Amino acid sequence: MYAFMGLGGQELLLVLFILGLPVFALVDVVRSEFRGPNDKLIWVIIIVFFNIVGALLYFIIGRNQRIS
Repeated sequence: MYAFMGLGGQELLLVLFILGLPVFALVDVVRSEFRGPNDKLIWVIIIVFFNIVGALLYFIIGRNQRIS
């Protein structure tokens, strides 16, 4: 039913998750203000180099470092 480049529905959801989570995390980092002057740059580097793990770390740890 859903087929794109030979991928089924579950594979497409997995690909969207793998691509979407880091993009969402990067957008959130860029739009947020942080306490330290280099925190934003550090989080961008972590998300870019450690993709899914970096994005998950940001959502678990990094969102608490933002200025409300």
